[in-house]
Amino acid sequence: MKSLKFTSIITVIMLFTWSGCDAQESFDWLEYPFDVHFAEIENGETIAYVDEGSGDQTIVMVHGLGSYLPGWKNSIEELKESYRVIALDLPGYGKSAKTAENYSIPFFAESIVQLLEALPIDNVVLAGHSMGAQISIYTALNYPDKVNSLILSAPAGFETFSEEAEQAFRMTVSKETIMATDEEMIRFNLRLNFHEFPESAAFMIEDRLAMMDDPDFEEYARAQAESVFAMLETPVFDQLSEISQPVLVIFGKQDQLIPNRMLHPHLTTEDVAESGVNLIEDAELVWIDDAGHFAHFEKPGPFNKAVKEFLNNRR
Repeated sequence: MKSLKFTSIITVIMLFTWSGCDAQESFDWLEYPFDVHFAEIENGETIAYVDEGSGDQTIVMVHGLGSYLPGWKNSIEELKESYRVIALDLPGYGKSAKTAENYSIPFFAESIVQLLEALPIDNVVLAGHSMGAQISIYTALNYPDKVNSLILSAPAGFETFSEEAEQAFRMTVSKETIMATDEEMIRFNLRLNFHEFPESAAFMIEDRLAMMDDPDFEEYARAQAESVFAMLETPVFDQLSEISQPVLVIFGKQDQLIPNRMLHPHLTTEDVAESGVNLIEDAELVWIDDAGHFAHFEKPGPFNKAVKEFLNNRR
């Protein structure tokens, strides 16, 4: 069982696994809770996104490793009453195209910026979960004129990894291992994201299981494997002190994925959170009780309250 957990934690790092194919052809069966739009961006990718609500601030939501934009649905439903809310599928995920030559943090950041230019929108609040938070940090650092503030939910990038740890990932994670993940492990991986798995999240399991039969499952698996290595190859921890925007960091107190329990058994979630927040000039840290890695889905009430208070204080 220890070996099973090690493989699982290494494979999902921050999140569970999905699949995908071309958004406008073979992915129409995947049901989203909001109207989906598509944008052809400058780098040739097709980005799927939802655009809900209105307000004088625009929140752009970026999902984590293996996830997709419906993971934000509990936040979209409430926050769209006060703000314009855009949530996107990163290239390689959900309904977005899966044709990129390779996937990296700079590529994801470029894709987000090109989507903003295509819409067009400037000075957004960039909200990222897990890997999406690491991408959001990189975007804020490299495109500061596009990002007004940051909301980081259980951010990847605060936890750092040694060369030995990176080698462990490379020995465990591949397109082939992701494709070989069976139903039992899929369910196990998904539940690691929550303190108490809510039945309202069952659609995530059903989607993932259905995607296994999709013709482009292999392309999704490649995107996810490359995303794992992308986080390792473009660390952001040493640049956190260079962030000029206000930052809200939110963690679930019962996060089971940060830190990695197998590679960093002596660290706590508090250690990781504070190590990052202490480096950022203007940062606020909020803890949500009875919530795991997916706090914005599991406890949307306190999560959305923290977001609204943060944004209202910085109008």
